[in-house]
Parts: sequence; structure tokens; C-alpha cells
Amino acid sequence: MSAQISIRDMFFEESEELLEALAEGLALMSSGSHNDETVNAVFRAVHSIKGGAGAFKLAALVGFAHRFETVLDELRSHRLDLEPEVMHTLQRSADHLTDLVEDARNGDDTDTGQTAEFLAALDACLGSPPSAEAADDDAGFAFAAISMDLLDLDGPTDSDVGAPEQNFTILFRPHSALFTNGHDPALLIAALADLGTVTTELDLSRLRDVSSFDPTEPKLGWMIRLSTLAERAAIDEVFEFVEGLCDLHIAVSNSVEEPSLQPEISIDPELEIRPVTVFAESGTEGIALEKTEIRSNVRQQIAAREDGPGESGNTEARGPKPTLRVDLDRVDRLINAVGELIINQSMIAQRVQELRLATDADVVTHVEDYRLLARDIQEAVMAIRAQPVKPLFQRMSRIVREAADSTGKNARLVTHGEGAEVDKTVVERLADPLTHMIRNAVDHGLESIEARIAAGKDPCGTIHLSAAHRSGAVIITIRDDGAGLNRRKILEIARNKNLISPEAEPSDSEIDALLFLPGFSTASTVSNLSGRGVGLDVVRNAVTTLGGRVTIASTPGHGTEFTISLPLTLAVLDGMVVSVAGQIMVIPITSILETIRPGDGDLHIIGTSDRLLLIRGKFIPVVDVAQGLGFVRPPLLPAPDTLLLVETENQGQCALMVDRVFDQRQVVIKALDTNYGAVPGVSAATVLGDGQIALILDPEAIANNRVQQTAEHWSSAKLNEGKSLAVA
Repeated sequence: MSAQISIRDMFFEESEELLEALAEGLALMSSGSHNDETVNAVFRAVHSIKGGAGAFKLAALVGFAHRFETVLDELRSHRLDLEPEVMHTLQRSADHLTDLVEDARNGDDTDTGQTAEFLAALDACLGSPPSAEAADDDAGFAFAAISMDLLDLDGPTDSDVGAPEQNFTILFRPHSALFTNGHDPALLIAALADLGTVTTELDLSRLRDVSSFDPTEPKLGWMIRLSTLAERAAIDEVFEFVEGLCDLHIAVSNSVEEPSLQPEISIDPELEIRPVTVFAESGTEGIALEKTEIRSNVRQQIAAREDGPGESGNTEARGPKPTLRVDLDRVDRLINAVGELIINQSMIAQRVQELRLATDADVVTHVEDYRLLARDIQEAVMAIRAQPVKPLFQRMSRIVREAADSTGKNARLVTHGEGAEVDKTVVERLADPLTHMIRNAVDHGLESIEARIAAGKDPCGTIHLSAAHRSGAVIITIRDDGAGLNRRKILEIARNKNLISPEAEPSDSEIDALLFLPGFSTASTVSNLSGRGVGLDVVRNAVTTLGGRVTIASTPGHGTEFTISLPLTLAVLDGMVVSVAGQIMVIPITSILETIRPGDGDLHIIGTSDRLLLIRGKFIPVVDVAQGLGFVRPPLLPAPDTLLLVETENQGQCALMVDRVFDQRQVVIKALDTNYGAVPGVSAATVLGDGQIALILDPEAIANNRVQQTAEHWSSAKLNEGKSLAVA
């Protein structure tokens, strides 16, 4: 039972990669930069999913995939033109195929009504719906326990009725390279069964010498007899991907001389030749290997497209890189162990430094080598968890299509920097906020088709999604070419909802920040996408939880751009070690814009204790970190020597005041939620080289807390002033 479960899990894992290859191929087809091999790779991806699903009797998935590959077969046979409507149907069908795979994995019931709609769309591409007989054949398709001597499947019902039936004899014996490259004879024979009536005979003649048996060398051969209405070219297509990987001879059975593979296959009259029974489980292992060839073909075309025509001269085949599938818990344990190794290295280095040895001492040299080696190990281990954002970006293509269909708009997604690698946890947690922002871009950002035409724009709106590494962080940008933010409308809604004072005159950046307030929505009506006041506040909370931030830039008439800045990993970070109220703490480098040494006249006192920093002609608030964390400070402090200029979401730029700045280090993050509990203004903790525990600060929370304290202080002061005037 456990083996069966592992095979089933393997099928779904490989299906994810096949679906990714399917999305890659369809993206090439949509952009027009594809060739026949792209269509073949897309067809094989759907066919492989169908084959594996049939092994586990997933009837709904098999039926839909069968109809899907029928349309793809028409495309690759050039009997169907790749028109925009057909391309849209293929993309939406791929989305539904993904849903069916997910439903099968989770054991959920499929939405038969929705499946019927997609099947009708596929039938429309073929020009006419299939007959009832074909529909029944689709629903009952399965690989399980097919006895080839009893196999008598009808050929395709959409073939020409008047075409004469032909009988073919196929002699087929695979080489070892066929299995190495991921092909499976069971799938090939089943593909022939789709063309007509198949009977097979198994040749065991090469098994006579058991003493020299080599398990890596195939010993079996098949004589396959096929009665079909299809042409010889259809049979060639079945074996086109195994050409050169097997001994193959195809001939019309009516010929006087039966084909033979002599002397490689000799039929021994004393050796029994009997029909073979093909079991489904034998085909699922082939899927795991076949998908690598599919993905390799598609990726070679993507690489060729990105390299440009100058690189196209190199026709050398690049095979898929070998991979090893490892349970994520094992990787996490390894990362934790490496984190402890880094802490141990820091402690040893601290103790050696306290000995005040000469810089050329052997111990000092060995400790430095230890530090470099530990850093290399840490970077290598962190790279194991890193994965490209490409699968996440591919999911967003579906979100754009669904949102465009829902709103009646035309929209396309253009992606850049898909190869940027981020920690797996960051990618997983980024899916929901990115989905909100993409939907928001289609629903609120892009104009209607009529409005775009009136403005002289392309009726099809474009959403750009990009990722890039910058200064130890990953920057994800979502940009649309819509009308931009209507700041006047945003300000009016905020005032009507009492989110800001009626007398306030906020700046453009402050108006843009109103979009992140809970309950804020510019939609006039409630729809499936918007109008319920849930959206960008969820985005901000999710990104902030990941240690990142979101910024907005908008130009009226030209669109809006959202920028998400995130750490590359949630296991380690580069931080600035500082002293606050006598405590050693760490501030993430990603939050710090620059360090400032204020000069005479740069600091201005407001009230009794609040300060403003004048920098480049602009006043920004100075936040005392000690007071923000609840430490008691005297009302007036000496002017600080160094300030840390940081960027926050709610308060914009502000200057953090600390007692002292030590140095910059890479520290290992230790979560507080699981070990202690949530602490306001503190995001995590770490262990320094001397064994001391240092808190990792959250500049956003500290700034918000300090501003709230200041507001309460001024509100209390005004209240007390009013009471004094009333008494007087």
C-alpha cells in the first residue's frame, strides 16, 4: 500500500512539472515565437498527464485531457489554425487541467458544469461536437489492466467514414536508451490503440540465455497488429520521439512478405509467443522521465529566443540537468544546523580576538579560514532552498486571464526576470499578495476597451511583472499601462469614510498610502474581484510579515507601478548592530537607506522632546528607538552622533536615533513567536558571536508606535489646555 501511495505522489509531483512545461509552451505559442516542436512538447505534456491519470482511474481528468490533446493533435497536424480564439481556449483549458489535477490530488469533487463548459469550448475549436460514441469513449478511457489480446478499441470517430481500413504490422524492440530517455512501450502501444484495433504478441526469444542476463539491456520485443482508418503518417507520429532508440519496422499486413527484424529478433518455434497484459503502474514511471524531455525541449526554445538569432547557430542538444528530490524538512534541519555552525564560528572568533594574538598567528589564520568556509557552506545550503519565481509568475498569467474574462477587458501579462531566485518560503507566501495586486491591476488599473480606444491606446492592456535582485533583496514590480490613480477620487472617499481629517491636505504619496488602509475601496459596486474593502491592506500585511515593504508610483494617464521589496531568505539577514538603551540590537540592512551624521542646524526640536531632521531641504521625523520600545528616557537628550535613515510604509522616511552604531554583520534569524511570543517593535532574535542574544528590530512597527505615542501626547496636551481655559 505504501508503494502505491508513493507512486501516486510521484505522479502528482511530475504532473506539476508537466503543467509548468505546458504553460511554458503555451506562452511561446501565444507570443508567436514557437515552432512545430513547441506544439509537440505541449501535446506530449497533456498526453503524459492523461496516461498517468488513467493509471489511477481518474476518469474526469482523463476525459478532459483526452479532448484537450485532440485539439492539440489537430494543431500539430496543421489541420487547425492557431487563431486568437483557439489560443485563448488552450490557455483556459490548461488552467482547468491544473484545477483537475489539484482536485484529484486532494480528493475533491470536480465541478462537472465547469468542465462541460471547457469541453464545449474545445469542441468549438474542432468545428463540431464529437459524437455520443466518442464522448462515451472519452469518459471510459483508462490504462488499468488492458489485456492486449482482447483489446478492440474503435478508432477516432471524427475520421473520414469513407476512408478504407488498413492493416499494419509493426515490429518493435526498444533499446536501453529508450528507457533512459524516459519513454515507455506501454504508452506507445496505448497511443496506437487510439488509432484503431490493436493486438500484440510478445517476443521472448532473447530470454533463452539466462546465464548472461543483463537487467539494463532490454530483452523484449513486440509484434503489433493495427487495424485503423488512419494514414501511415499517424503511426509514424507515435514513434517519432523514439526514432533511433529502438528497432522498428512498419509494413502493410496485406503484403506477401511479413516484415522481420532478423537477425535481431528471431521467433523460436519452441518458445511460446503469447499476448501481453499491460498494467497501468508500468506507465507512471515513464511519465517521470518523459517530462524531462518535454521541459528540455521547451526550455531550449526559450533560451534560443532570449539569446537571439546570433546564438541560434549552436544546435547541440542540451539535456536536462540531473535533479534530486529531497523532503523539505530535511533541508530545514540542515539549514538550522548550518545556522548553529555560523553562531559557533562567531563565538570562536570572539574568543580568539579577546586573546589579542598577532594577526599572523596560526590560530588567527585558521579561524579566518573557518569563517570563510562556514560562509561558503551557509550560502550553498541557502541556495538549496532558493527557487526561481518563474512558477509563481506563470500562475499570475492565469489570474490575468480570469480577471480579464470577469471584467470584460482585454489584458495580457508580460514577465521579466523569471529566473530570479528567492527562498522557497518567500515564494509560497508571496502568492496571495501578488494575486491581489494582479487582480487589482486588471480591475482598477486598466480601462475598459472602449475607454482605451478613445484614449488612443491598444485595446489590450498590458501588465508587466518583473523580478530582480538588488542590494541583498528581491524587487518585484507590478506595472500596468492604465489610467493611473485618481487621487482626487481617493481623497474624497477617504474623507467620506472619516479616514482622514476634512481639513487635511495630504501629498500625493500620502494619498497613495491611503489605498493600504483596511476597508478602503474605490469600487462603486461589489463584484467577484473588488468592492468589499479587502485587498491592498492584506497585501501590505503579508509583505510586512515577510520583512518587506510596498511602494506606489503613479502617473495619470500612463499607469501605476507597485514595487515590493523582500529579503532573499527568511533564515539569515544582513543587519546593522546598534546599541539602544544599553542593549545590543540589530536593524535589517534592507530597511536602512543611509547613515547620517547630523551637523549643526540639521536637528530641530518641536515641543519638549520631539525632533525633526533637515536633510536635502526636507524635514523628516526623528524616532527615538529607546522610547519606541518603552525605555524611559529624559525629556531632552544630547544631539545624536549618528542617525539611521529608514523607509517605512505608513510614515514614509524617518530617522532612527540609537545610542551607538557598531558594525554590519550577517546574523541567523531565530523566531520569537515559537520560542517566546510576539513583542511589539521586534521581529525576531539572533545569537551574536559572544553568545549574547540580540533582538532584531522592526523599524516599521517602531515608527508607527512612536508616532502614535506622539499623537496621544499632543491630544492629551490639547485636552489639558482646554480644561485650563474652561476653569479660568
